[in-house]
Amino acid sequence: MKILTVVGARPQFIKLAPLSKILRENGVNEIIVHTGQHYDENMNDLFFKELEIPEPDYNLGIGSGNHGEQTGKMLIEIEKIILKENPDLVIVYGDTNSTLAGALAASKLHIKLAHVEAGLRSFNKRMPEEINRVLTDHVSDILFCPTQTAVENLKNEGITKGVYLVGDVMFDALLHFSKISDMKSNILERLNIKPKEYYLATIHRAENTDDHERLKNILTAFSKMNEIVVFPIHPRTRKMINYYGLGDLLENDNIKLIDPVGYLDMLKLEKNAKSILTDSGGVQKEAFWLKVPCITLRDETEWIETVNLGWNRLVGSDVEKIVEAVRDLKFGVDVSFENDFSAKKMYEILLELKDKLD
Repeated sequence: MKILTVVGARPQFIKLAPLSKILRENGVNEIIVHTGQHYDENMNDLFFKELEIPEPDYNLGIGSGNHGEQTGKMLIEIEKIILKENPDLVIVYGDTNSTLAGALAASKLHIKLAHVEAGLRSFNKRMPEEINRVLTDHVSDILFCPTQTAVENLKNEGITKGVYLVGDVMFDALLHFSKISDMKSNILERLNIKPKEYYLATIHRAENTDDHERLKNILTAFSKMNEIVVFPIHPRTRKMINYYGLGDLLENDNIKLIDPVGYLDMLKLEKNAKSILTDSGGVQKEAFWLKVPCITLRDETEWIETVNLGWNRLVGSDVEKIVEAVRDLKFGVDVSFENDFSAKKMYEILLELKDKLD
């Protein structure tokens, strides 16, 4: 079996790691295509090294750009690679422009397509990620769902064929790399902070970074928290803060602005934070699994289970709601997690379908 995998952003590298490992251990010929959507070394090369992922067979180096331009460039180059490699299956992950480009290229060339993390919905079509995930699901042949809610979402859209509930491959990664993080990461010492005496913040989604008022409100809330806020700043977020002239809001002594960190350092920061403020779907999940209260800087979430179980609080970009959530920090119900070996389940399903894919 020959599989072509398309990735381009940090969360996709994390999802790729467990599945790629099991594919290669079982002799599957996997070709990795990195679109270059994340091109900062700390968000790219370091992640590949830490996650023990082989160097990509193709690095397209597309970089940033408007959605149409970026997706179009990726589509053109991925199509060339598919025609050259002639894989039995293309695998895409998540909900980025890389996901959509890989999905469109495969479906138009009549190559079987698998979507890892299928069925997620925010029901907000102003989000580019929502458009990407809906379109990808509707052209996929194999849909690997992380939750029962995701399965139900697909059913409501008339998608029932090729749908598999496999659990969350990010949980596989977290369990494995969390132990390594404990041994190898010294990020707390480097930042001179102590466990449970700081908040961790991440912002990267366009709905926040590209909206002046939302970004201003979120940064204002950080400055009003009177708590240590460790803020690894995404390159796009830094760019937009400079563009809007909001840098003065980060000059408060309570904000520790740092460059993006690798996965091991990020896990160490997450598990030792008093709480996490984020607009990242992946970080919401990791906070939930690590039993760290999460304050989500969005008006909705694809991971509704984290809200229903009390570990996640949606506050949008409202200054007072953010500050209130920090003051009134709440823990959710005690939930136990068992590794569902999502990557192993996906491999076994692909093995069963092998004759149909070849």
